[in-house]
Amino acid sequence: MKSSRRRRSKPKTNLTNLAVSYLVANTISENVAGLGLKDFFLAGSDFSEYGATGWAKTGDPFNSIITLRELLSGSQGASNRATPIAAMTANAKKNALPLLVGVVGIPIAAKVLTKLIRKPVILPLNRMIRTTGLDVKV
Repeated sequence: MKSSRRRRSKPKTNLTNLAVSYLVANTISENVAGLGLKDFFLAGSDFSEYGATGWAKTGDPFNSIITLRELLSGSQGASNRATPIAAMTANAKKNALPLLVGVVGIPIAAKVLTKLIRKPVILPLNRMIRTTGLDVKV
């Protein structure tokens, strides 16, 4: 007799893991590039208050701000500023402690919080989401 293969459902997207990943990436971006993740990627567009070279459109320039556009071009807008890699290295050294706390602390805090609120909040929420037919979970 031939046995049938066990059917597995498609893995669901975990919203908690997505949120933790975003927070860690934002912490790295803020402490190394000097901008949040949104402004790092969108600087120079209408969706950000920063210009393409990291200079605020309405205020004085801040030398330790690096944008993705600057990294891809390899230089910064003003000739008297350091290279983007040198500025990012200086930012990382200056902000080493907040960077370490964010990169290590956020996942630990998320894991502890998830364990604390699993039964009273997460399980009923996942049941409600399942009834909607979405392929996500918390």
